[in-house]
Amino acid sequence: MNSFEIKTKIYFGENSLNMLSEIKNKKVLIITDPFMVKSGAINFITERLKDAQYEIFSDIVPDPPIETVVQGIEYMGKINPDVLIALGGGSAIDAAKAIMDFSKKIVSSKDMEFIAIPTTSGTGSEVTSFSVITDKSKGTKYPLVSQDLLPDIAILDPNMVKSVPNFITADTGMDVLTHALEAYVSTNASDFSDALAEKAASLVFKYLIRAYENGEDTEAREKMHNASCLAGLAFNAAGLGLNHGIAHAIGGKLHIPHGRTNSILLPHIIEYNAEINGFGSNEYSRAALKYAKLSKILGFPSSTTRSAVRSLINEIKKMQKHMKMPITLRECNIELSKIEEFKEGIGEAALKDGCTEANPKAPSKKDIIQIIDKIKI
Repeated sequence: MNSFEIKTKIYFGENSLNMLSEIKNKKVLIITDPFMVKSGAINFITERLKDAQYEIFSDIVPDPPIETVVQGIEYMGKINPDVLIALGGGSAIDAAKAIMDFSKKIVSSKDMEFIAIPTTSGTGSEVTSFSVITDKSKGTKYPLVSQDLLPDIAILDPNMVKSVPNFITADTGMDVLTHALEAYVSTNASDFSDALAEKAASLVFKYLIRAYENGEDTEAREKMHNASCLAGLAFNAAGLGLNHGIAHAIGGKLHIPHGRTNSILLPHIIEYNAEINGFGSNEYSRAALKYAKLSKILGFPSSTTRSAVRSLINEIKKMQKHMKMPITLRECNIELSKIEEFKEGIGEAALKDGCTEANPKAPSKKDIIQIIDKIKI
C-alpha cells in the first residue's frame, strides 16, 4: 500500500507575505542569514509582524555546520517562541528545521507553528522533510529525514527573489530541474510525483532563461518559485538519486555550490541512467523510457526513445551555455590534483548517501568514479 500527502499549506503569488499580518500576540523567532538583515530584506517580514513580538537569529551560513545548529538551539531555548519563521535559501531553511527538531527533543517539546519563506527558487526545502547539515571537520554532509521537519506553512512571494543575482538564479534553477528529473525516474516514483515533476520541469524550461535575463520579470520569478516548490513536493514523495548523492559528496569535499554541482552532473547522470550509448537494441530501461516520455511532453525532437533522451540532454546543455554555467569541475577553479585526491572518498560517500538508494540504476563505486572523470576537465 502506498500513500501521498501534502502537509504544508502553501501561499503563493504577489503579496502572499501579507498572511504574516495574521500573527498576533505571539512570540516569533526568525531564523535567517546576515545578508537578509544587511540588505533590508528582513523588513518585508518584520513590517508585517507589528502585532507580534519577534526576535532574529541571523548567524546562518551556507552549508550550515553543526556548530550553528547548536547556537540556534541555545537561542531558541531563551526565546521559547510560538512561531518559527525560516527566511532565506536552502541553508537557512535547513538550519531552521534542524534547530526546531533538536530543540523539541532537547530543550522543550512545546508545539510551535513553522513557516518557511524561501528567498531563492531552488531547494524546495519549504515543502520537504529533508535537511542537510555539514560536519566541516570531516568534510561531510549529513541529510536528516523526518516528517517532523516539514513546515506548516510555506510562503512563495516572487518579490523575495527579484534581487537574486543571475548566476545564483542559474544555479538554483538547475537544482530545481535536477530535483524534478531525479524524482521522475526514481524507483519510488508514482503517478502523483510524476505529475508534480512533469509540471516543474516544464516551468523550468519555459521560465528559467527569462528569470536569468531579467530578475524583475515578475511572471518568470513567480513561475520559477512555483517550479521549485512543485519539484520539492515531487522528490519529497519519490526521493532523489545518484545526481544528488554525488553532488552532496562533492560539496562536502570541494565546496562547490550545490545547484552548480547538480547542473554539471545532470547530463552525465541522465546518460548513465538511460543507458543509450549502445546501438542496435530496441530494449530500453525504464529510466530511458521515462526521460523520453518527458522529452516528448516538453515538445523536444523525439522520433525514437534514443533521440528523445538525447534531445533532453541537449536542451539542458543549451540552457547551461545560455546562462554561461560551468560544465566541468575545472571550470569551477578546482585543481585537478585536488579532484584526484578526493575522488575515491567522493565515490564512497556517494554510495552511502541516502539519495542514491532511489536511483533507477544501482551504481558501483567504479561507475561513480567514471562519472567524476567525465566532469573533471
